[in-house]
Amino acid sequence: MDPYNKLIEHFKKSVTIGEIEEKLIKENFFIKEFKKQEIILFKGEISLHMRFIVKGAIKTYYLNEEGKEQIVHLGIEGWWINDLYSYLTKSQSTQFIEALENGSYLEIHKDALDKLFDKSPAIERFFRLKFQNAYVAYIDRSINSISKTAEERYFEFCEKYREIEQRVPQYILASYLGITPEFLSLLRKKNKNPRN
Repeated sequence: MDPYNKLIEHFKKSVTIGEIEEKLIKENFFIKEFKKQEIILFKGEISLHMRFIVKGAIKTYYLNEEGKEQIVHLGIEGWWINDLYSYLTKSQSTQFIEALENGSYLEIHKDALDKLFDKSPAIERFFRLKFQNAYVAYIDRSINSISKTAEERYFEFCEKYREIEQRVPQYILASYLGITPEFLSLLRKKNKNPRN
């Protein structure tokens, strides 16, 4: 499917858009290709784009005090990826955004998107819903990290995001879940043999 049609179909899952909005989307989003391990956003840069993943997988992470990656977010086709705090506050990013696979995304600059909000209430509503959902997901993840065991978090992740669980390397998924790769390996074995 054409990348723009993929994005338009994504919009239509949340809001009603017509030919005018479709034209605005095609005029204001630009396709960018990326290579595996390419850094899309560096820590210290200001995140000025919204990015819709057309193909591939991407991670966002920060480096902890020991210099190890702590995965904040994972995204695949049909997902948005960004340092949303940097984007909304125009502050320096505390995170890196890096490609896990070769692929492409459609991006729009913040200034261009703000102008689209004035031209199209439907596009503005779409992103308001996306921002709300991102906040809810952030709170949900924060509560889960406190209230649920590592095992519960892993099985819930598998239930919701089976494709990601099967695609990303084990050490990355372990970092996202806040567990060691060794413990994740044990959980995966248990998942394959639930009666054991």
